[in-house]
Amino acid sequence: MRIIIAEDSVLLRSGMVKLLEDAGVEVLAAVGDADELLAAVDTGPAPDLCLIDIRMPPGYAEEGLQAAIEIRRRKPGVAVLLLSQHVVSRYAAELLGGDAGGVGYLLKDRVADIDDFLVTLRRVADGGAAIDPEVVAQLLSRREDSAIERLSRREGEVLSAMAEGLNNAGIAANLFITERAVEKHIRAIFTKLDLGQDDHDHRRVRAVLEFLRGGDRRNAAS
Repeated sequence: MRIIIAEDSVLLRSGMVKLLEDAGVEVLAAVGDADELLAAVDTGPAPDLCLIDIRMPPGYAEEGLQAAIEIRRRKPGVAVLLLSQHVVSRYAAELLGGDAGGVGYLLKDRVADIDDFLVTLRRVADGGAAIDPEVVAQLLSRREDSAIERLSRREGEVLSAMAEGLNNAGIAANLFITERAVEKHIRAIFTKLDLGQDDHDHRRVRAVLEFLRGGDRRNAAS
């Protein structure tokens, strides 16, 4: 797995480089602002994933988010994983506005659990989606009328776990149900969200996107 890191904190950036390289990940570049990130993506070897701090110089606003969106526009095959100090659920919804996987949004403190962090990096690099559990919890707490409201309570729990990036076995363990029951709930989710007959993995990502779009619409209305 080849990664570009974009993080303005020299200490955190250096720490992530060491952690990832020690785990066998190839770090192509480690940069401190959005312009350097875009230049690294455009001119160097193609990364599998860009690991991006949302707030970077010069304005410390949303430069990282905008760079991530631009990378997805220019190079759809490059996955992006955003890091944030605090939960802002609209970041997830804005980044995940298209019909593609290979995207994620985590709080920075998740980096400390290196094993889980590496699992998430690989999942996103392979085309999946991974959303921080705190973001998922916020979106669930703001649910109003939307396509998501067609789901039962248990189906909502399964979709929430899907948004966190768990596979069927992980969902089953978290919810204390069988994998067969998880599969049944996922089929019901696909049907209720009118996700058609795409391949299973693509429908899984689209279900998560629908979940996040619902949160984005609710945030815009509030």
